[in-house]
Formats: sequence, C-alpha cells, structure tokens
Amino acid sequence: MTLPSEATTARAAEAAPSPAATAGSSGLLDEGVAVGGAVGAGLVVGPDGLVRPAWAATDALLREYYDTEWGVPVRGERGIYERICLEGFQAGLSWATILRKRTAFREVFHDFDPDVVAAFGDADVQRLLTDARIVRNRAKIAATVTNARATIALRDDGGLDALVWSYQPDVTPAPRSPAELPTTSPESVALSKELRRRGFRFVGPTTVFALMEAIGLVDTHPVGSHRRGCSGLWAPDRSRR
Repeated sequence: MTLPSEATTARAAEAAPSPAATAGSSGLLDEGVAVGGAVGAGLVVGPDGLVRPAWAATDALLREYYDTEWGVPVRGERGIYERICLEGFQAGLSWATILRKRTAFREVFHDFDPDVVAAFGDADVQRLLTDARIVRNRAKIAATVTNARATIALRDDGGLDALVWSYQPDVTPAPRSPAELPTTSPESVALSKELRRRGFRFVGPTTVFALMEAIGLVDTHPVGSHRRGCSGLWAPDRSRR
C-alpha cells in the first residue's frame, strides 16, 4: 500500500486522493525485539506486541482503522461508492483528517446513498460548503454528487461493485520495506481510466490504487505485519485463491 505521506503527495499531484497506508502480515514478535521498538524497515512493535507499519503505530484512530478495516474486503455498491468519495476528499490532506470527519461525511451525504446524493443540486453544494465538520472544497463536493450519478448509471451494466472487483490482479504485492510499496499498478491505471470513462471524478491511478488497498482488492500489508493476509483472498504464493 501507499504510505500516507507518499500517497497524499501523489494524489494531490493527480488531483485525486486516497487514504494511503501500509499494512501487515502475521504479527508475532521475534524473540529479542523490544515492545514499542522498531522491527525492520517501516515496522513497529506496539505495546500490545503486534507488528504494524509505522504510520499505524502511534495515532489511536489510524491504529484502529488499520487493525479493523484497512485491507478487509468491501463489497456492495454503497460501500465502494463511499470509499471512492472519501479517497477523493483526501487529496492534499492526511487520511487521519478524513477519518476524524467520517461521521460527519456520512451524515451530510446520507450514509453515501447514491440515490439521495445524486439528487443534490447547487443549493446542497452551497450548504455543504458552510459545514465546517467536513472538507469544504467545492470540486470535491461536486465530485461526490457526480460520482453518485455515475454509480447509478452503472447499474444497467453490472454495477460499481462488479466493475471495481473485475480489476483484482492475479498476484498481490508483498512489500518488505516502505521502498517496496507500490503507489500504482497496471490494474489501478486501467481501472482509473475506466472509471473516468464512466463519468467518475477524482479517480486518478494513485487514488484508485489506494482504494484497491483499502477494500482488499490487493494486499499491501508489509510482510511481518499482523494484518498480512487478513483479507483471506490470497494464497501464500501471493496468487488469488
């Protein structure tokens, strides 16, 4: 997966965001490694004895997100639509900022119900621009409305869930250091292109790759992390089950 700092920079450059994280594998300590100490490049042993990437090791909100959500398969139209939108809102910001505002995002966008959001008009956009609980960016708010309409249009052609999951690669990465963490892939480039063709906005290749990591489409948890393999979708040789 993409490190938060790398992903934010890349997504801002492509005008498309995304959470960006790096996550893990089996997570038991090697003998002799001190609790709270470093365990190889980019990995940290927490007070609970679990190994996580550094980005998820200090902030409690990021740690909980990493341990319970990041990389767990997400299926269904609404769940994927929400994550596409939140990835878009992250452009130029930290993922922690988006997580802290997620409850408000869900409230103002009606739990990311595409049918409701697709009906938003200029007055709704103006109203949201005054709501300090969310990211007040006109282009990102408008993209959320546009993406709702694109999501609805996809229903006649298999739906958003089927489209996104059709780009699952045959092999997943197995990064052993931050330097080995990809920020894009051939599949994310292709999916980005197709989403754009279908009318979606804020879906550049880096943002789409971060989406794929977040919803379990790829497993970029670092080798050694206690979350490596948490999706259950990949065999030990990194091939699809």
